[in-house]
Amino acid sequence: MSENSPLYELSQVQHGYGREFRLSIPDFTIEKGTSTGLVGPNGCGKSTLLKILSFLEKPDKGSIFFNGNKVDNNYSSARNEVTLVMQEPYLLKRSVFENVAYGLRVRNEKKNLKNLVYEALDWVGLEPGKFAGRHWYELSGGETQRVSIASRLILRPKVLLLDEPTAGVDTHSASLIQKAVVKSRNRFETTIVIASHDKAWLNSITGTIVRIHNGRIVGSGTENIISGPWHIDRDNLWSTEIGGGGKIYSVKPPDKNTIAVLHPSDIIIATAKPTEISAQNILLGEIRQMTTSEKNNRIQIEVMVSGITLSCSVTHSAVESLSLIPGKKVFVIFKASSLIWQ
Repeated sequence: MSENSPLYELSQVQHGYGREFRLSIPDFTIEKGTSTGLVGPNGCGKSTLLKILSFLEKPDKGSIFFNGNKVDNNYSSARNEVTLVMQEPYLLKRSVFENVAYGLRVRNEKKNLKNLVYEALDWVGLEPGKFAGRHWYELSGGETQRVSIASRLILRPKVLLLDEPTAGVDTHSASLIQKAVVKSRNRFETTIVIASHDKAWLNSITGTIVRIHNGRIVGSGTENIISGPWHIDRDNLWSTEIGGGGKIYSVKPPDKNTIAVLHPSDIIIATAKPTEISAQNILLGEIRQMTTSEKNNRIQIEVMVSGITLSCSVTHSAVESLSLIPGKKVFVIFKASSLIWQ
């Protein structure tokens, strides 16, 4: 085993549930101590991938290397170093203190138990003196999620996997979860993998974002994924329908069901409909979210267009000159040739 080996290496992994779904990942690596985000629509395979990474499920085909060692049938050994927090966490029917302490008690690690439990509760923003004695049914959704995370952080896992940790929680809880995750990564070099629909929150934690679509990794989380089916349309162009009777136009696809990738920097934003422009796609939408990208210091803008969200990347000066703010109506403009076939 090399010290420089990635923490995870997946090769030719396939996993399915009958005929309904199949995860297909030719190769995927996660480096030690990094934070990775998983994005994509519901049912695309994010949760399935997390279950495989947590060793709760064994893929139908393919190989997994963990910390430089191939994981075959001995999943229990690798599972001891990894912990997964599900989207709807389950708490034991006991006090908050006992829920957080449970993992250490199972390991028969009772030294300084109270101090460790209190520290874990502090990490997720739950005052120990106020919450330690509470019953599981006396917690809000956000508090339940934070107790669940505290019960994992107390174990000092090598890997922390989170499945939609901010779904259904309030903004305050989401902020406290973010701080706890970052603190664990910085203090214990915990490797973090998070599946989430909240891109702004995910960008504040993760250094790498991976997009999953129909069970396949199709690019980074900032790229737009446009699905078929594609049909021949006007002027030798092809199109796929989006909500509200709208269309996205493309050049001829290799197959009618091919996935197209549209890079955010290939999209122009305008506040008035252009009259003289060669781009074939001019769509009216509304800005839903704006975040600053740490990688290139540009502004990532999420625009809702006919029921789909398109990510755009613009400069700070463009935001200022166009007075772009959430809720503003804008036109997103891009060429048919900007769509790249996956």
